[in-house]
Amino acid sequence: MKRILVTGGAGFLGSHLCDRLLADGNDVICLDNLFTGSKDNIRHLLVNPYFEYIRHDVTEPIQLEVDQIYNLACPASPIHYQYNPIKTANTSVLGAINMLELARKTNARILQASTSEVYGNPQIHPQPESYWGSVNPIGIRSCYDEGKRMAETLFFDYHRQYDVDIRVIRIFNTYGPRMNPSDGRVVSNFIVQAIRGEALTVYGTGTQTRSFCYVDDLIDGMVRMMETEDFLGPVNLGNPEEFTMMNLAKKIINLTGSNSHIVHAKLPSDDPVQRQPIIDLAMEMLDWKPSISLDDGLQRTIAYFRKIL
Repeated sequence: MKRILVTGGAGFLGSHLCDRLLADGNDVICLDNLFTGSKDNIRHLLVNPYFEYIRHDVTEPIQLEVDQIYNLACPASPIHYQYNPIKTANTSVLGAINMLELARKTNARILQASTSEVYGNPQIHPQPESYWGSVNPIGIRSCYDEGKRMAETLFFDYHRQYDVDIRVIRIFNTYGPRMNPSDGRVVSNFIVQAIRGEALTVYGTGTQTRSFCYVDDLIDGMVRMMETEDFLGPVNLGNPEEFTMMNLAKKIINLTGSNSHIVHAKLPSDDPVQRQPIIDLAMEMLDWKPSISLDDGLQRTIAYFRKIL
C-alpha cells in the first residue's frame, strides 16, 4: 500500500484517478479547493477508510507524508481558466513549486499532468514530444498554455538540481462521466445541447480537428507512467484517431437520437486548428494505447449526462 496524494482530486480526471488508486489498494489523499472540482465527484469515496479529502489550494504550501504525488490541480477548460487568468497561472506555477518541494522533502515520486496545450497552435502535425510548440505568450489562453509549460520547466529543473523523481505526461482531449456540463469543452457542450434538443454550436467552419481519449484509458496511462522506472517523459497520452468538429457533432446527434441541428459561431482566439498526438513513445515505454472507441466512450458519456441533466 502506498500513500498517494492527488491534487485536483475532486475534478473530472482526479476523481477517476482516486477511484483507480483505491481499487489498486492504496491510501489516497485528495487535495482540492473546489474551484472547478466538486464533492459530488468523490462523495462515493468519503466512506472509504483509505480515502481522505482535504480542502486546500495548491498555491499554498502543505506538509504531508506521502510516497507519490499526482499533480492535477488546475482549471482545464477555457471558460474556467480564462475566468481568473492570474489565478490559473499561479495554480500552475506556484502549485508546481509547492508540490515539488513536498516531493523533495518526502522523497516522493511526483507526476505532472501537463497538456497538449503546450504545443499551442502546432506547426507540426501530428505532434511528437520533441516538438517545442507554437504558443502565443500574450493571448487569452496563455495563462494556461504558458503556465503548464513553466510547470514542465520547473519539474525538470527540480530533477536536475535536487534529483527529484519526476514524471511528466501531456494529456490530449479526454472525455467521460463526471465532466462538468457547463465547462465549455466540446464533447460536453455537444452532448448537453443534443440531449436538450438545442442547436449544436460549432466554432469556425468545423474543419478543425481534435483527438478524443476516454477517461479510463487516460487514467491507465497515467498510472503506468507513475509506476514506470527510468523514464521521466514528457510523454503524450491521448487517442491518435483524429476527428473534425463537424464529424463529432454529427456523431453525437446520431448517438443521442436528437433532432438538433448545427449552427456556426466565430472561432475563439488562438484556438488550435489541429490537435493529434503521436503516441509511439507511450506504446514503447509504457506498453500503453487507448482501447475504447469513440462510439463506445460517447455512449457511456451520454448515459451519464442523461442521468444528471
